[in-house]
Amino acid sequence: MTAPFSRFEWMIAWRYLRARRSEGGVSVMTWISLIGITLAVAALIITLAVRSGFRAEFVDTILGANAHVTVYSSVYVNDAGQTTRTIADYQEMAARIAEIDGVTRAAPLVKGQVMANLRSRNAGVEVFGITLEDLREVPRIAAPEVSFGTLDDFQQGVAIGTGVARNLGVQVGDTIKLISPNGVKTAFGTSIRSKAYKVVYVFQAGRYEIDRTRVYMPFTEAQSFFNREGAADEIEVMVTEPEAVDDYATALLRAGGERALLWTWRDASSSFLKALDVEDTVMFVLMSVLVLIAAMNIISGLVMLVKNKGRDIGILRTVGLTEGSVLRVFFLCGALVGILGTGFGVILGCLFAVYFDPILAFVNGASGGGVWDPSIRGIYRLPAVLELSDVMSAVGLSLGLSFIITIFPARRAARMNPVEALRYE
Repeated sequence: MTAPFSRFEWMIAWRYLRARRSEGGVSVMTWISLIGITLAVAALIITLAVRSGFRAEFVDTILGANAHVTVYSSVYVNDAGQTTRTIADYQEMAARIAEIDGVTRAAPLVKGQVMANLRSRNAGVEVFGITLEDLREVPRIAAPEVSFGTLDDFQQGVAIGTGVARNLGVQVGDTIKLISPNGVKTAFGTSIRSKAYKVVYVFQAGRYEIDRTRVYMPFTEAQSFFNREGAADEIEVMVTEPEAVDDYATALLRAGGERALLWTWRDASSSFLKALDVEDTVMFVLMSVLVLIAAMNIISGLVMLVKNKGRDIGILRTVGLTEGSVLRVFFLCGALVGILGTGFGVILGCLFAVYFDPILAFVNGASGGGVWDPSIRGIYRLPAVLELSDVMSAVGLSLGLSFIITIFPARRAARMNPVEALRYE
């Protein structure tokens, strides 16, 4: 009795796969199965890589230009009898938060929404009052992919996003006017506050809505402009592990004091992240169905192969091959197609993912542009990120389906009666 998957079983299986149709083989069906699995596996890997790239770019644009955690105050009544949310002891609070293990930066902010104006153009913007030292620690602002001017002159003006600059027609060195309805309080009410600022820096953070609305102003100037003398609106906190931001909650609340409240980057983008998770699951299921359809071709090829090789099966059984040996021969026929198709699919999918940027650029150019619109999708580029877990998922799915569906026609061949197979020969 021979060992399972012995050399002669591999030899017979390989010969059947290479047999021409005139010899009773089904090489055309074999090629169709091979190509189908290759394309299905490649499509699955490409889909998973693009999905991972989109999520990575989306999250990076959030974490690179926004606080990982925002610490702000609940409403209280100050010494003047006014209700407010401002933080009077912002320097002490920021210092306490900065001492927490895992916190890399705690920056006081003054925030407000105003109207930006240049000549006849207007744009609604959100102003962030921040110190130059803290602004240099914001990755997507201090070191963006595209920028004009320099942050060295930040104390003499403001920094604006490329979208704001485009809407207003602004270049570095131009002067814009910021208009706030919450100006100086007088006996006759609150007057509108308007002040001109020189644009010293233009940045592209990589996220469309940030570039379209954000303006950075020196912290002390923002305190004066928004009537926040001696106070800040919130503390912007950066941590070493943004994905585990919830683990910092207890320590941050303790350092922030009894009125402290938290708002994390996950809270701000929870709906979109949940939508991405649902889309990931749906896309994986749909692409898995595509792999299953491609793998089903193996059954067609093997059924035809078993039918054409009935005489051979009868002879093999007559000379002493067991049902197990026959089953393994035809199992190897289908499994080899699945293995080769999966291997070629991995190579094709990985190459496509690696060169995804030039391929997308070519498609965009060939179609006249507009394939990727950042105003709709929020980010400027769609990268593809290959992850070992995604590739292994595709390989495991393809091989698993190929092996499982191969068993059924292989069992049919093994159970064929040799007398019936040779009766009409």
